[in-house]
Amino acid sequence: MSKPILYIKSQCPWCKDALAFFKSHNIALDIRDVLENPNDMSDMQNISGQNLTPTFALDDCIIADFSVDEFKTAIEAYPEKKAALGL
Repeated sequence: MSKPILYIKSQCPWCKDALAFFKSHNIALDIRDVLENPNDMSDMQNISGQNLTPTFALDDCIIADFSVDEFKTAIEAYPEKKAALGL
């Protein structure tokens, strides 16, 4: 399994919550701050069709603009990814 990408904006409160959630579950992430790198913003927009964060990407599993509760609900549609993440 490739490392999940989490697109963030450093001052975003939802991003901070997401980072804390993934850390609490010992999930290693490739963290990309879209405000620091325009290429990351472009990549996020290409895969998710929007520019809001946090946005989670793991292969075909794209969950955009979420709260932790919304992520927990959305990941249910990807049982193999959920299991691989240990959730």
